[in-house]
Amino acid sequence: MAFLHIFFSALTMLFLISLLILIHEAGHFIAARMVGIRVDKFGFGLPFGPTLFSKKIGDVEILVHAFLLGGYVSFPDDEEDCDLPADSPQRYCNKTLLQRAFVISAGVICNVLLAYVLIFFTGALWKHLPDNKFIISFENFSQHASENTRQSGFQKGDIIYKINGTEILYPIAINKFFVLSKEFDGFTKKEIIDKKLSELKALNPKINPDEIIKAGTVIKLPSFTDEEKVELSQDNIIGLEKYNSAETELTSEQKDLRDKINYQKSYKLEADTNLSDIASAVSDTKKPIYITVLRDNNEINLKKVYSNKDGILGIEQVYSEKYTETKTLKELISGTFHYVNYNVGFMVYTLGKLFTGKIPVSEMNGIIAIAKVGTEIIAYKGIFQGLLLTAMISLNLAIINILPIPALDGGHLLFIIIEKITGRPVSKKFVEYVSNFFFYLLILLMIIIIYNDIHAWVIGKI
Repeated sequence: MAFLHIFFSALTMLFLISLLILIHEAGHFIAARMVGIRVDKFGFGLPFGPTLFSKKIGDVEILVHAFLLGGYVSFPDDEEDCDLPADSPQRYCNKTLLQRAFVISAGVICNVLLAYVLIFFTGALWKHLPDNKFIISFENFSQHASENTRQSGFQKGDIIYKINGTEILYPIAINKFFVLSKEFDGFTKKEIIDKKLSELKALNPKINPDEIIKAGTVIKLPSFTDEEKVELSQDNIIGLEKYNSAETELTSEQKDLRDKINYQKSYKLEADTNLSDIASAVSDTKKPIYITVLRDNNEINLKKVYSNKDGILGIEQVYSEKYTETKTLKELISGTFHYVNYNVGFMVYTLGKLFTGKIPVSEMNGIIAIAKVGTEIIAYKGIFQGLLLTAMISLNLAIINILPIPALDGGHLLFIIIEKITGRPVSKKFVEYVSNFFFYLLILLMIIIIYNDIHAWVIGKI
């Protein structure tokens, strides 16, 4: 039964993704027919490899290609041996700039409208829409909780509001803070190493800082102090910006020395070493975690706590997603627009991070990841969450397509705008050359993203 549930959830997600592609291409098709442009082909998938299905309905050939990641609508202008006269009003090139712009943008318009319909429909039936925020509450201490954690001041029902000054909006944030704050993580600041080296020199004045200290020598050690707290932005938390602590990694020898010293006041060397390595070893300690909770709507700062060597603090949490009620028509309309505006803003912000290089290509995921995540959402969270994810994919498809990149709808609109400004059309050969170049570039990017998806799936990242 569980397998069948997952299987039908996967089919449902694949159907919803296919629907987005069909809706997009149907937008181009309907707009072309509305302004009198002849459509020769309506293709589902990209024209690579074998054609799975081909049938002529009226004057339109319907095709389904094996490479299903895409679709297209073909006009007479796309065929060199077209039987239409060059001045035929059924040709795309003979339409006004406004008519051509309408045909090009129709796919994007349909994707946006579909997203609104799906969100509105979901809100109407579900009676609420996600608010894109979570409430994370303390439930109990786990078996891994240290005495320090148990004495921190947690009470059942406390809402975890901030960690190290950063507001906690997503469950993943808590785990990131705890893991990055783990004891003996192998990293420390150079400033701390320099300070500990000075303290070591003062405590052991007879030892030359540059000499190799022989095994058997007893070294007086400075007091062990906390490292700096981990500071994460919301972009770090959700993966839009790589976390960079600007810390120095200890060598394997320094880590081994650190484990043997283990907070002692003095240490008898088991192997030859130097003061610099000892300074690094005593600098890698633990990072404090400062937690602020909401209790009866009041902010309470708990005593500082520490996660262990595995990045575990030892607390059990329960979390629930915040929702906006959509029981009335006014709430439904307002909730739909709020949901769209928030997510479109987030998508645009993410694209900005991508184009500025703050999100590496290696971190990008595509259709396989979407299908897998979507399948799990439908299977475990229900069809309404699946519909909302489909709406977000539809909006994402619209935003990507409207970018002024040749081979995408936005690129064709860019050429139309250039034609409007210059008063003459852009050279057909130039448009074809540039579009083909970017088309193959996009195919290469798609291959890289598919590889990322498969790799992420294999290692359990998605």
